[in-house]
Amino acid sequence: MSLPSPTLEGFRAAVRRPSLTFAEITWRWAVGAIAWTLFLFSFIEYLNTLPVTRADKTLLGTRQPLLIGKAVSHILRGSLDRAVFAALLAMVAISLLWIVAASIGRVATVHALLGYFRNGGVADNPPKSPNQFALFRSLGALNCLRVAVALAAILAFVGGAILAGFVSTNKNPQPGLAFVLFLPFAASICVVWPALNWLLSLASVFAIRDGEDVFGAVSAAALFSRERTGPVLAVGTWTGLAHLVALSVAGTAVSLPLAFVGLIPGRLILGLIILLALTYFAVVDWLYIARLAGYICIVEMPEVLVPPTPQPFPQIDPGGRTETAIDRTETILSDMPNVAVGT
Repeated sequence: MSLPSPTLEGFRAAVRRPSLTFAEITWRWAVGAIAWTLFLFSFIEYLNTLPVTRADKTLLGTRQPLLIGKAVSHILRGSLDRAVFAALLAMVAISLLWIVAASIGRVATVHALLGYFRNGGVADNPPKSPNQFALFRSLGALNCLRVAVALAAILAFVGGAILAGFVSTNKNPQPGLAFVLFLPFAASICVVWPALNWLLSLASVFAIRDGEDVFGAVSAAALFSRERTGPVLAVGTWTGLAHLVALSVAGTAVSLPLAFVGLIPGRLILGLIILLALTYFAVVDWLYIARLAGYICIVEMPEVLVPPTPQPFPQIDPGGRTETAIDRTETILSDMPNVAVGT
């Protein structure tokens, strides 16, 4: 019996259950739409609060970069603190919304995938969680940790840039050296941040499946990735390559309407770009469901994904007697007393 491929099973589940992709798109795009709406309204309201004098309007109408820069700096003077405070409030609100939406959406998708694989892909029969409050508390804590890791990564980027900038002073400017020193910081952050985010995302599967708390789910996810390294890497590699292909195709498709700038209306070009971007995001969400299904396939069918340990074959004597691999001349196996002592 051939071993099932978790990667193929994940893609098959994503194809057979398109409702999972629609559910993923619903909560992700809802959060994204609310975030963009909040950003646009905040930006418009912020612009309405900026004082613009006649002198500023005159400088802006000159179309001279230097004069326009002076007018902009005068308009923004004293209002940066309000912009930063509003941005912080918006980030907190969006983060709380994402935590709630991600917890609800992950429960729905993981429950459906667990029912799919436990029934052999025939019908969905989602398991019932014994304690919904404890489940959402664990998922909320895991998503809070993901937000905290993202914030820590951003602060680490800023701190690395500040530390690297100490080597370049006004008296002895060395921007090249500062950039070279910043590269190890950036590389380390780009490795640690995605790894931690992936581990916390995978831990939500064990929080839903086994009812683990935060630390138990993270420990189970780490143990799972260590014991099933091969299948886990296979699922992540193939879905990652598919994501890279989708990104390349989307980038090429977006560049085509831009080649007709000046020949077709700008609104049509903008509409095509938005449509291609939404299509790309939908494909990415589908690939995420395929990867999640592959991981759950490994979790639910460990006995068929790991080949059995080979047993030693018995040795057949030419005279017809069957001999095992045990050396019967070994003194420790003798039934005579003190044989090993006398040798």
